[in-house]
Amino acid sequence: MEMFASQIAAVVLVLTVVFGPALIGVWLLVQRKRRAREERRSPLVKNLLRTPGHGLREQLEEDRLDIAFDLAATMLLPAVMLSLLFATAILTGKLPSDAVLAIISVGVVVVSSYQVRLLLRRSALIDQLRLGLDAELAVGQELDQLMRQGAITFHDMPADKFNIDHVVIAPQGVFAVETKGYRKPIRNAGSGDATVVFDGKALQFPDWASDKPIAQAQRQARWLGEWLSSASGERTEVTPVLALPGWFVERKGRGAVMVLSGPDLQKYLLKARNAHPLSAEQMARLVHQVEQRCRNVKPTYRPDSEQA
Repeated sequence: MEMFASQIAAVVLVLTVVFGPALIGVWLLVQRKRRAREERRSPLVKNLLRTPGHGLREQLEEDRLDIAFDLAATMLLPAVMLSLLFATAILTGKLPSDAVLAIISVGVVVVSSYQVRLLLRRSALIDQLRLGLDAELAVGQELDQLMRQGAITFHDMPADKFNIDHVVIAPQGVFAVETKGYRKPIRNAGSGDATVVFDGKALQFPDWASDKPIAQAQRQARWLGEWLSSASGERTEVTPVLALPGWFVERKGRGAVMVLSGPDLQKYLLKARNAHPLSAEQMARLVHQVEQRCRNVKPTYRPDSEQA
């Protein structure tokens, strides 16, 4: 019994030496944050509007935390196993049997391989999210320029289990802008590597094709029109737009969705002929409804008691 207690004490001592500094550091950070919130409060008392790619940015932060956790878990198991072996060697003067060492080694390899696979998968997802965020920021900056022409732009509007990347309310009409960030192939084909062909129904990229972005843009515009009609009490038509920043768009057919590169957005939205013009009063009503839905970002500095 005394021997077992000594073994437990040795294991606790080793684990404390290995992980104690990190735990103390986390505790100090939590205490510092708590004291800072007790001594000062944010001057912001109103929720903020969503910015371009707000949802993607939140997902990126979550995935980065997940990667940090997976990386810590990858290093944690070998460290714990080595600590236990070290404590056992100190107390008994010898290492466990070869069979036990083999089982431990296999377990560490299996778990570590699984964690590395998760790391690689999350890393690929983060690359996709970064590309999507860059695309939404680029398109958002283009659309924000329309405010000089009397338009109002909202970004990342929450809908029913999805977000609408950009909503533009202008005298020319209401537009739901879906943004897609796609990588370009490297084939040394000049402009051919950066050109997408739209035939009115589908997108033909240099090395693949799809009609899903078109269907998505139509679906989201339809939802926005129905929601605005219900919220404002007045039938509202919404024009779907698909933005492909960085690509040259070659249009070989007309469809319900207008497909544009980033720089073409301003020119099209200001002169859209197939949209539904709005009066100043109609714009004001629609802007009010959309703003209520988009102004849901809590200032990050506000204490939990103020967020309730």
